[in-house]
Amino acid sequence: MPLRLLSNDGTRVSLHLTKRSSTRASSSNRSSNENFCNNGAEKKGPCKVEAIPVGGDKKRSIDVAFAAFWLAFFLPLFGLIALLIKCSDGGPVFYRHWRIGHARRPFECLKFRTMVMDGDEVLLRHFARSTDASREWQETRKLKKDPRVTAVGGLLRTLSLDELPQLINILRGEMSIVGPRPIVSDEIKMYGQHAELYFQARPGLTGLWQVSGRNDRSYNERVALDCTYVQSWSLRTDFLILARTIPAVLSSRGSY
Repeated sequence: MPLRLLSNDGTRVSLHLTKRSSTRASSSNRSSNENFCNNGAEKKGPCKVEAIPVGGDKKRSIDVAFAAFWLAFFLPLFGLIALLIKCSDGGPVFYRHWRIGHARRPFECLKFRTMVMDGDEVLLRHFARSTDASREWQETRKLKKDPRVTAVGGLLRTLSLDELPQLINILRGEMSIVGPRPIVSDEIKMYGQHAELYFQARPGLTGLWQVSGRNDRSYNERVALDCTYVQSWSLRTDFLILARTIPAVLSSRGSY
């Protein structure tokens, strides 16, 4: 049965996946795992996506154990954060946003809500007043001074606590502890021909980008870091990134 996924422009496409064997698949088997997609370049070509994400079952087992433990450990903190958000403006506690994951699968990425409820309208008004902000958004998909962020949200972002609900995404199999940063469909074109590397891994709660300066890095550097991670993946790399995550969070470098 074909898997329904999102193409670069947000429309649905079909991808036929086959099981990955321990030996190299024949050319006919490989061709059945290719879907004709736009990589963000001038021309279209085959986009190869592995049926099994980077790390396979071994990485997945560690993800489940890690997420289950820390979700239970942080449960009281979840309650405190939920109370702070609810008391600040009475709005919803969680923010759900569609992201694109492994093999182009769309999923609802969970976060604690850090922005005002009419964020889209606030952002458009801000762009109308500031061309510099509009340009910054087009180049990085981030704003150093985002008018949508609430007082509570600013604190959560500084401490990276807004992303704790993604432990649920990890348990669901939509994300991993370590991996590329989750992207929206509009960002696929920014990866260009490197998009197929992004789609070979589950997006991560942390990753090379997060421990290498985060938003202080340009978008091209972010793409390069994601490609490096996928191409050179190992369990040792994951543990090294995890070890660097705590100092990166405490320093708050590039966190906004």
